[in-house]
Amino acid sequence: MRKLSAVLHRCRDCRDRGMSTAEYAVGTVAAAAFAGILFKIVTSPEVRRMLLAIIHRALNLVG
Repeated sequence: MRKLSAVLHRCRDCRDRGMSTAEYAVGTVAAAAFAGILFKIVTSPEVRRMLLAIIHRALNLVG
């Protein structure tokens, strides 16, 4: 009985490790997709103009 319990306990540990790996994979894919969308937004002409305007205003305030 003790041996069966040890085997079942080991099997549960293996499943948990696999689920963690799958969760990390899904998280990595989601982060990469978010980064791609953010890159597209930041490199768009409208956002680029707004960022340059902010930088120019900040530089004009300083000196």
